[in-house]
Amino acid sequence: MATKFFIPSVNILGQGSVDEAINDIKAFGFTKALIVTDKPLVSIGLVARVQDKLNTQGIEVVIFDGVQPNPTTGNVAAGLELLTSNQCDFIISLGGGSPHDCAKGIALVATNGGQIKDYEGVDVSTKPQMPLVAINTTAGTASEMTRFCIITDEARHIKMAIVDKNTTPILSVNDPELMLEKPASLTAATGMDALTHAIEAYVSIAANPITDACAVKAIELIKANLVNAVKKGDDINARENMAYAQFLAGMAFNNASLGYVHAMAHQLGGFYDLPHGVCNALLLPHVQTYNAQVVPERLNDVAKAMGVDVSSMSAEQGAQAAIEAIKTLSAAVNIPANLTELGVKAEDIPTLADNALKDACGFTNPKQATHEEICQIFTNAL
Repeated sequence: MATKFFIPSVNILGQGSVDEAINDIKAFGFTKALIVTDKPLVSIGLVARVQDKLNTQGIEVVIFDGVQPNPTTGNVAAGLELLTSNQCDFIISLGGGSPHDCAKGIALVATNGGQIKDYEGVDVSTKPQMPLVAINTTAGTASEMTRFCIITDEARHIKMAIVDKNTTPILSVNDPELMLEKPASLTAATGMDALTHAIEAYVSIAANPITDACAVKAIELIKANLVNAVKKGDDINARENMAYAQFLAGMAFNNASLGYVHAMAHQLGGFYDLPHGVCNALLLPHVQTYNAQVVPERLNDVAKAMGVDVSSMSAEQGAQAAIEAIKTLSAAVNIPANLTELGVKAEDIPTLADNALKDACGFTNPKQATHEEICQIFTNAL
């Protein structure tokens, strides 16, 4: 079976990546950037630092800092208006998954027209998006290098999954020096998001040898570095290893896709406006318990990558060990114990399940679920 592999044409990783990226941006010939970001990054001066570097290269900057933690259709529309009125010729997303996704939405509509909701689904667009450079400041979503764009439809209160080759940035940047100031809670949530990407890609029905290699290495790096990155935020080595880990996990799921963890987490985010990484972390062991019915061998590999000695275990025992290792890591980085702590209500579960079954991320889960089974997984996580 033929396999397509998607990734930005240029990816810069490691300390000092931002300065290298500014030189590349200059070489592209761009003259005026719309920086898509959020207010916290403006307040700590990070946006100004990047703006100054661009200005020294003669590149003008317009700043859109209206991105919400779960970017909305309204955010995309507001950013697009600013882009158009200022006649910017390219976009820079600066931040984590939310600015990247919002910027992708803006860039896609800028060239294809209409509204971002018109592009929900897989490869709906017909034209490449406006050139997008994605500068990452968290180690989790990998949105800086993927073809996934998740936008909350405010009218329907759901997260739209836009999976489109035309949303891939032309350049991704992962500089761990930009990640040092991130709080422990954000580091934990984004790190568990990256772990979810790797595991879901590894058990996906679309996995292949390339995505497998990326996923396993990502899991190993996350297990070895996430706790230190959370507890010692200035540990540049842990930060850099997490940057590589989330990038590898992104390479895996960008091509093997995901599963029910993300399909279900998107609904929690859209319905309750909850943090994506935390929702993933809480759902991950429960969905993998469901998946263990059909892919225990794959989950046994996950346990091994997380440092469990599986040599004397059956595949089923190894799968259970993987699930326990996930729970242990979540607890070690202070992820909440259950969805009830986040305010999720049992009476909303049927609606959440309805929408989860429509989410494109669930199509590559190794076992397809009924509505009743999705409801049960949600219930187990309460």
